[in-house]
Amino acid sequence: MKSLSSIINIYATGAKLVVRRAFRYYSSRNFALTSTSQLEDSCLVSEDSDSAKDTKSPKANCNSCERRERDELSFDKKDGDEVAERDFLFLTNQKAKVREVGRITRVLKNRGWDLTSPNGYRVKLSEVNIIRIMDDLFEESSDAELALYFFTWSESRIGSKHTVRSVCRMIHILASGNMKHRAMDLILHLVRRYKEEESYSFLLEVLYETHTERMIFEIVCSMLVNCYIKEKCLNAALKLTCQLKQHNIFPSDRVSNAMLRELIGSKQLELAWDWLEIIQSRGMGLNASTISLFIHYYCKEGNFESGWKLLCRMRDYGVKPDVISYTIIIDALCKMSCPIEATSLVFKMTQLGISPDAVCVSSIVDGYSKVGRIDQALKILKIFNFPQNIYTYNSFISKLCLDCNMVKASSLFHQMIELGLLPDCFSYTTIIGGYCKVGDSQRAFQYLGRMLKVGVKPSVATYTVLIDTCCKCGNMEMAECLFWKLIADDLMPDVVVYNSLMDGYGEKGHLQKVFELFDMMKSSNVCPDVVTYNTLIHSLVMRGFVNEAEDVFDELTERGFCPDVVTFTTLIDGFSKKGNFEEAFLVWFYMSEHRVEPDVVTCSAILNGYCRRHRMEEAKALFQKMLNIGLKPDLRLYNNLIYGFCSVGNMDDACDLISRMVEHDNLPNKLTHRALVLGFEKKRAKNPVESADFKLQEILLRYGVHVVVN
Repeated sequence: MKSLSSIINIYATGAKLVVRRAFRYYSSRNFALTSTSQLEDSCLVSEDSDSAKDTKSPKANCNSCERRERDELSFDKKDGDEVAERDFLFLTNQKAKVREVGRITRVLKNRGWDLTSPNGYRVKLSEVNIIRIMDDLFEESSDAELALYFFTWSESRIGSKHTVRSVCRMIHILASGNMKHRAMDLILHLVRRYKEEESYSFLLEVLYETHTERMIFEIVCSMLVNCYIKEKCLNAALKLTCQLKQHNIFPSDRVSNAMLRELIGSKQLELAWDWLEIIQSRGMGLNASTISLFIHYYCKEGNFESGWKLLCRMRDYGVKPDVISYTIIIDALCKMSCPIEATSLVFKMTQLGISPDAVCVSSIVDGYSKVGRIDQALKILKIFNFPQNIYTYNSFISKLCLDCNMVKASSLFHQMIELGLLPDCFSYTTIIGGYCKVGDSQRAFQYLGRMLKVGVKPSVATYTVLIDTCCKCGNMEMAECLFWKLIADDLMPDVVVYNSLMDGYGEKGHLQKVFELFDMMKSSNVCPDVVTYNTLIHSLVMRGFVNEAEDVFDELTERGFCPDVVTFTTLIDGFSKKGNFEEAFLVWFYMSEHRVEPDVVTCSAILNGYCRRHRMEEAKALFQKMLNIGLKPDLRLYNNLIYGFCSVGNMDDACDLISRMVEHDNLPNKLTHRALVLGFEKKRAKNPVESADFKLQEILLRYGVHVVVN
């Protein structure tokens, strides 16, 4: 309880003085606004009086000013009902409000507000009168909505926001009149309007001063606490709860649970346990759902042991675990790839008389699916008599396709059909995507044909998978055909579809097609993303248009996108290929300004440029810096550097790199061998191929690698 005690101590020091000062400040501020609005607002008067304002005589202007000083509800020498109805209608422009206006006039007349006096009795729309009229309207009609209608209208007449007292009184009326949702809206508005640290004290004080019924005041106080919780002001909500103790009020059970959920959700676990003790001491009964909030938090944070211990200790709190409590633990075990242990817990749960529900069984099934044990998952479904549906099979098929196990995925797909379950769009898209992933585009198109044959309409995702596969295979004709088929099916291509097509045409060097798609994308109101701009930059760099690629980069940043490592690497590669290393390093430094870390590919881009220009000393220095910052070179980078050293006849550095490569578990390949052959040719060896074979064999045997070099 230390945390809550500190909050109470903070509140206790000078709280009453703060409240009184704050109240005087806000009250005078709002009264001042009301007085100002009275000077600026026009009166509810007859058309003759309104037209009199347009005269230019000093006397007329003086009379006009006098009228502006009086916010009024009624009326010159005409029938009160008629004038009131006409002017209300003028303000709201809604004929449906005639009934409310008439009711207000009649109710106020019954309460002694003589609005039809021949002498034109006027009512100033001050804070006091507004509150009195709202009270009279509600007491006479028992209709909070009628009071709310007057409240809204009067604000438009005074030309400024209502005072806090007026709003608070309206809140009490709404709570009394079974319009708690509207009362909640007004309280939330006040909470957002006053963001000062101690504003909760001020609002509570005004709510207390404007209340008439104890029960309604308690309800409103709970709503005030709830609003601070909704606004994520948990400290203010806790301090307000402490202050409510002076009135012997505690938030309702629903609000107390909301506080507990927010404390747990914001990871203030110590305060959450303290709050749990407080609500227990108030006699609020705990249930399994409350304790389950803590169990879920522990499991979500990866602290499974604490979650399990709390489940075992639930009976110490006088609470019997329910299916939700067990399901949280079971789901956590399945996510930890422990479906066998989760299954044991399910059987233990059934022995205790708790029947597993659909969520619990689904967690077990999903757990077995994730570890690839589909047969065991199906067995669990049969044991618990869980109905096999299309969603279950889709989950199995999706997992198998993710693991590239297309034989089993196809078998389950056909098994689903044999059971009378008709595959949906997701089923077909998943199996099509699986075959595309393993490179079997022919089988993927076969499933597309079956899909169309049975009348299942492909989605954008279905076309996207196929278009992307065609682009990667270089079959741009088929990709474009699918693109227009997508549009013909009244589907809207998304940014992923456009990116795939642009990348495909970019790899082919068809820049015109790339920019045609880019223009089409913008005209179709599809917003480009970073991948789109990366594709444009890559396409331009491939054709040698590095300066134009830099212009696209500038457009990317101007549009508010954050360039990523791919963006910078592509530009660096473009400048390096042209031998413009100054520009390449400028991009590198700009990359660090954006706090984007270079990777192995980024370093390779500059190293490759150095190797092409035979600037091997600079390449060697940069390679060493790359190792110093912890980047691990890959086989491709090693081969490029080895080729660079061999091309200038520097066999010693080339062989040192091969040794380092083997030492770090990167075995040489045919490109490594080819580089060595080139090096020995430069050295004018009698038989460069044999010399390369011998040198590779020597290095491999030095590290205990027995491979026949061919």
